[in-house]
Amino acid sequence: MKLEQTEAWEQGPTDMSATTQSPVVTAALREAAAETDSRQEGLFQYKDLLLMLIWRDIKIRYKQSIMGFFWAVLMPILIIGSGMIVMVVFSTISGHPINKTDVLGVAAKAVPWAFFVAAVRFGTNSLVANKELVTKIYFPRAIMPIAAVLASFFDFAVAESVLAIVLIVSRVGVSVQIFWLPVLLAALLLFTSGLALLLACANLFFRDVKYLVEVVLTYGIFFTPVFYSAAKLGKWGWILMLNPLGPILESISSVVVLHQPPSPTWLVYSAAWSVLIFLLSWRIFQKSEAAFAEAI
Repeated sequence: MKLEQTEAWEQGPTDMSATTQSPVVTAALREAAAETDSRQEGLFQYKDLLLMLIWRDIKIRYKQSIMGFFWAVLMPILIIGSGMIVMVVFSTISGHPINKTDVLGVAAKAVPWAFFVAAVRFGTNSLVANKELVTKIYFPRAIMPIAAVLASFFDFAVAESVLAIVLIVSRVGVSVQIFWLPVLLAALLLFTSGLALLLACANLFFRDVKYLVEVVLTYGIFFTPVFYSAAKLGKWGWILMLNPLGPILESISSVVVLHQPPSPTWLVYSAAWSVLIFLLSWRIFQKSEAAFAEAI
């Protein structure tokens, strides 16, 4: 079995629409398929395969890339730059000067937003891009979108490391509120993985889904509190917080930059949506998996 090879990063990391299959991954797939004929096995049995696919995606993203790991921080930098323009406009209209906290708040939210965009984009196309694997060898297909999400999380970790250095240089400091960060990242991962599963499944049956996703991701930043805090909108700020991603981003900014605890109400709201989206997407994915080979 041989996959068609594509120059995945010829136009940068976000243009990767297909991936290559290594002999190691093929061998792992065949070994896992030989171990069980049951389609109800959990992902834990395939953890080695999952790790291989994650590592494969990471290598493909950076192989023969001139900019290397700079790709991981490029998108957050562009988001921060756009946020600066928005803050200048807000400052001009309101008459309030821009302060360091506002800029760092945008930076703290730009990194997880960039992760969300990349993970959803790659996750949506993960099944179609690996159609040879999907049609010829059995393994839990959910591994594909989840591997795409976790590979994007590697970029997130690189960008977060750079952000940590910036925060140290800016003398923001650290408080006990930072212990909320793992909880917030878990909610972010759960919500993103749920969307990736659902959209990967939908894109397999309806190929124009990926184009709709691109449109939503392009303009979604204006309906998510990334460039500005929801509090800037006054009594209308709650509208932005209805987006389950909004409270997560605002909470990350609060615990990292402002040293304040997240709002319990909005945190529960986002956590509930994250769990609901993931469980619902997982159920739909499992119900549709039997038809993947025919649809692809």
